[in-house]
Amino acid sequence: MEIILYTAAAVCAYLVTGFNPAIAFSKMVYKTDIRTVGSKNPGFTNFKRSFGNKLAWWVLLIDLSKAAVCIAIFAFLFTRLGIDYAFGAAYTALFAVLGHAYPIWYGFKGGKGFLVCMSAIWFIDWRAGAVALCLMLALLFTTKYMSLATVAAMLTCPITLIIVHKGIGTILLFAAAVLFMAWRHRENFSRLLKGTERKFSLKSKSSL
Repeated sequence: MEIILYTAAAVCAYLVTGFNPAIAFSKMVYKTDIRTVGSKNPGFTNFKRSFGNKLAWWVLLIDLSKAAVCIAIFAFLFTRLGIDYAFGAAYTALFAVLGHAYPIWYGFKGGKGFLVCMSAIWFIDWRAGAVALCLMLALLFTTKYMSLATVAAMLTCPITLIIVHKGIGTILLFAAAVLFMAWRHRENFSRLLKGTERKFSLKSKSSL
């Protein structure tokens, strides 16, 4: 039974989080693939910069929700078999991040996984989620660099999980997801070092 649950969690998380609202909305509404404009990343920030606020916040909400639904359901099912809820959440989160980054629905070209990680950490331990969110907001509103704020915030999560005494399996699984997410931001780091990374703004841009 456990093997079935592990397999179902991995497959379902991968497939469900593979749906990308930024790609879907850009094609349906603006007749443009988000992966061909701006930074070419099919995520909230690039969508907002490229098309404005009209649908950007829906992209944010859907990206957070798709991961939350999968993780909540399977973490609960793991507990029914006597497996730690946080471990089940971290395990499901890892495959959710992979599904978001390499979606079968879009030729394996997806996003970077921050919103999936941010959604997941609240199910693993709310304290780690609160620390990450506060740090992200502080960095975002002081530096204006979304990439720096998001990656730095998520890198604190494994440390917080150690401090609050989560299991080693949970910590390692989520650390793997976070490091993968950070690796997906390597181009942002390169631009940060060169001083060419664009700053984030809440103001709406004019749509294409």
